[in-house]
Amino acid sequence: MNAPTITNAARAGILCNDPRFQQFVGVRLGLPAPANNSAAAEYIRDLCRIPSRRALDYNAAALDQFERIRTEFDAWSGRIAAPRD
Repeated sequence: MNAPTITNAARAGILCNDPRFQQFVGVRLGLPAPANNSAAAEYIRDLCRIPSRRALDYNAAALDQFERIRTEFDAWSGRIAAPRD
C-alpha cells in the first residue's frame, strides 16, 4: 500500500508549527523570542513571494526558494552541515 503524498503546502504548514523553525524565524527576523506559527508562515510567504503556501504546489520558483529556506533551517539546527556558497 502506498503512503499518502504530502503536498508542498502541507510540508510548509508542518514546518511552520515546528518550534525549532519558529525559533529560526525569530532569529532571522531579529525578534527577542521565537516567532509564532502565523509569523513563520508569513516569513515563508514573503521570502517565496507568494500569497499563500498553496502556491508551493504549483509555483516552481517559489518551491525552489522554500527548499533553500529548509536547507538553511536544517543547517542552522544542525541537521545537516552548513551549505557552501
